[in-house]
Amino acid sequence: MHQLFATRAARMKASEIRELLKLLDQPGIISFAGGIPDPALFPAEAFGQAFQQALGADSRAQALQYSVSEGYMPLREWIAGHMRQIGVDCGPDDVLITSGSQQALDYLGKLFLSPGDTALVGWPTYLGALAAFNAYEPRFDRLRAGGNAGAAQYRAAAGPGAVKYAYLSPDFANPTGETVDRQGREALLDLAEELDCALIEDGAYQALRYDGQAIPPILALELARKGDLQACRTIYCGSFSKTLSPGLRVGWVVAARPVIAQLVLMKQAADLHSATINQMAVHQVAQTCFDSHIPKVRATYRARRDAMLAALERHMPEGVHWTRPEGGMFIWLTLPPGADGAQLLARALETVKVAFVPGQAFHPDGSGANTIRLSFSNSDEATIAEGIARLGAVLRG
Repeated sequence: MHQLFATRAARMKASEIRELLKLLDQPGIISFAGGIPDPALFPAEAFGQAFQQALGADSRAQALQYSVSEGYMPLREWIAGHMRQIGVDCGPDDVLITSGSQQALDYLGKLFLSPGDTALVGWPTYLGALAAFNAYEPRFDRLRAGGNAGAAQYRAAAGPGAVKYAYLSPDFANPTGETVDRQGREALLDLAEELDCALIEDGAYQALRYDGQAIPPILALELARKGDLQACRTIYCGSFSKTLSPGLRVGWVVAARPVIAQLVLMKQAADLHSATINQMAVHQVAQTCFDSHIPKVRATYRARRDAMLAALERHMPEGVHWTRPEGGMFIWLTLPPGADGAQLLARALETVKVAFVPGQAFHPDGSGANTIRLSFSNSDEATIAEGIARLGAVLRG
């Protein structure tokens, strides 16, 4: 049967992270692999009440019925208000609800990429974005977040294809935890104008800042330049997965309306609409407790980040370097030249039962063998200290 598959199927690969998540069921494993929120932080009681309310006599018909592809209007209105708080003046008609921001990335790849077109991405970049875009048969080129590569250089590398967009997560990126400063964001806007391409801004971790001064989203900076969202080329992808619940699969896109209109057509063709009852529940919880819930999440993850950074200082041998993120869920380690993250994972699992993600998977060209990603979000401080001590022992060999 495989001979009947489209050529794009050959580019689809299993996610190393999804496979590593299976390790969580094994006894004794300390996992720094998946970027998984701590379920103890989910506002479960609030969601219980929200689902009960959605299934009440006055709303159950709407909750269980087909709905519009754009998404539940009260949730879109709440998102528009939330976006205004971070500097993006938009209305509900500028918002599309998606089944997690992962679906948004898939739709955007489908919308912009023809085979052979170029997508500019980080080196490394989010593995889920690579998987989503890869199905549409692009070539990947390395995006320098500081904008220090010129448009002519990117065009020359693209050959007969076009540079269609640049993708990045500017706040506490997955996998590195790094943040693009304001100057770098402005430079990226300049580059996108020169290339006449879109900018896809993945804001999955935007709310999870623990230190430092908040930087406006790229879309907010472009809106300040142009004064009209409909003139903006930046497409903002947001998600409730890292703040309220990943399992309900509720994300969103904010963009100029011609982009939203095309994405709505894709939504209609793919799954009609995201689950209405989930959208209703997320709206209720966001409306009643988002602002009070987020500080609790930040405080917990800040303590865990600090615990991991302190443990790395204590236990990593000379020649190992790591990022010091101001937020998010990840720390990125660079091992000495010649080291292999995949081999280290095999040894760590066998000898000390510690899991993480080898960094090579995050590089479109298969480079980065001597890098690894650690996630601190789903382990308490004592577990982090123990796991990093074990990992350091393996590295010291």
